[in-house]
Amino acid sequence: MADTRFKLNTGAEIPALGLGTWQSPPGEVKKAVSYALSIGYKHIDCAYCYGNEDEVGEALKEAFASGIKREDIFITTKLWCTYHSRVEQNLDMSLKSLGLDYVDLYLMHWPTAMNPNGNHEKFPKLPDGSRDIVSDWSHVQTWKEMEKLLATGKVKAIGVANYSLRYLEQLLPHATVIPAVNQIENHPSLPQQEIVDFCKAKGIHITAYSPLGSTGSPMFTAEPVVEVAKRRNITPASVLLSYHIARGSSVLAKSVNAGRIKANMDLVKLDDEDMKILNDYSRGLEKSGKLVRYVYPAFGVDFGFPDKS
Repeated sequence: MADTRFKLNTGAEIPALGLGTWQSPPGEVKKAVSYALSIGYKHIDCAYCYGNEDEVGEALKEAFASGIKREDIFITTKLWCTYHSRVEQNLDMSLKSLGLDYVDLYLMHWPTAMNPNGNHEKFPKLPDGSRDIVSDWSHVQTWKEMEKLLATGKVKAIGVANYSLRYLEQLLPHATVIPAVNQIENHPSLPQQEIVDFCKAKGIHITAYSPLGSTGSPMFTAEPVVEVAKRRNITPASVLLSYHIARGSSVLAKSVNAGRIKANMDLVKLDDEDMKILNDYSRGLEKSGKLVRYVYPAFGVDFGFPDKS
């Protein structure tokens, strides 16, 4: 199951399981990426904003020197909000750090622009402490700049991240290139089914992050997850990661612990009854009003988007 791949609307394939690098600390992310690649991971998810792409690049360099072929590894990175009007510049910064000539997938990290000349390179603030968001630059303009990257050979595919239905509906009528991927937080308590279904209808692949329920892995103890784990004699982590494969989505498992990195490869094919248990849980949360409401926290920051879906 860990070798499962999904076809993108570009014709390329994306590995179903990827290693996430968000919040992977300096001094640890290199070892994590190196180990993951050595045991068979084929998908590494990065971002300029994570601030650790230099170390990821060191791990990639060692992996390629060991005989792993660049074309066998799928690398994703992302455009940060303060670079929406400087798309290729930010891509070049990531490529330099990663030591690559191209990435397989380049995502717009968030559908909003922040002041490129603000008081902080990544998180500029206004005097009142709120985020310095640019109101006269649209994510549609950013997408047009993203589309230009395809002719450079520096990206194989482009996509978006953290896009709600509202933003997708704003973007698609103006897009010459349909996004290959929408990367969103996704798990049984945040299924975002409306977005998943919309993207499927439009040929946009979903990649799920925070599949364990974000910080602290709260989904490990959710009753239906435990039920399926016991039913299949697998771990809750395996249930939560396998859930996305069954939904036709790829999934990012973030860890710097060698044991967990390896254990996260233990995916299974969930059957209809397994998925019914998990989906009934999601529907029950929705009916009771307890479904997690996604507020686009972006590293602890609520951008205050009008659409909170």
